[in-house]
Amino acid sequence: MRYTEISISLSPRNEQFSEILIANLAEIGYESFSETDNALLAYIPEKDFDFVRAETIVNRVATGNFNVELSHKVFEDKNWNALWESNFEPITVENFCRVRAPFHPPNNECNLEIVIEPKMSFGTGHHQTTWLMVRELFSIDLKGKTVLDMGCGTGILAIVAEKLGAAKILAIDIDEWATSNTAENIETNTCKKIAVELGDVQKIFNKSFDIILANINLNVLLKDMLQYYKHLNNNGLILISGILKTDIETITEAATKVGFETVNVNTRNDWVMIKFVKK
Repeated sequence: MRYTEISISLSPRNEQFSEILIANLAEIGYESFSETDNALLAYIPEKDFDFVRAETIVNRVATGNFNVELSHKVFEDKNWNALWESNFEPITVENFCRVRAPFHPPNNECNLEIVIEPKMSFGTGHHQTTWLMVRELFSIDLKGKTVLDMGCGTGILAIVAEKLGAAKILAIDIDEWATSNTAENIETNTCKKIAVELGDVQKIFNKSFDIILANINLNVLLKDMLQYYKHLNNNGLILISGILKTDIETITEAATKVGFETVNVNTRNDWVMIKFVKK
């Protein structure tokens, strides 16, 4: 598969601009993100690239007295994996957990180390939300629990859940690359309690869970909130991320409407993780 890279530079530099832009571009199919000293780089399959659509989003986000430059180029398959690997950095969650790729050296400073083989469908732009979700998992008693990892991506959260004692985990994603990558990472980390399925929220019908992990985008979270409530056991927890601080009111209102109660809200830079309980 060929990918298009768009390069967006903003002068003067503005960190919040990058965070909000990543969220908006992810909504329209951009799969990977990285930042250089001068620009935000975003990647999308060539067949899905629409310059006018990207330009419209960039100009909408870049409000104020900013100078924006936007360019793009296509990467051949053979160049993509090397580019992606060069942009992939380990995630360290305090002293609790370190998530690294096979090409990074091991580090024993954290209580738990997970090895993830990065694939082209997953980017570095949402490490803040991964960090928040992983950190929250260490505050929960997962022993013997049934867990849903909705929008599993590389399978990081499902793997951490098993390592922390979960009895049964279902990992679901709409992207075939994601489910394939998750299956590979399950084997790499010698996990035995994770099932992987390709699909959407319909895959959880006739199932119930003690804990739901949903690190997805805002629109999907809002659309599927009622289903999460229906398929979560009483007193069960749902951890939601993939959203910005500006989304807190919207997501909390939707969750409260179906019956969830807010337990706590954590933030990291402009990103948010909210934990709800079903009473």
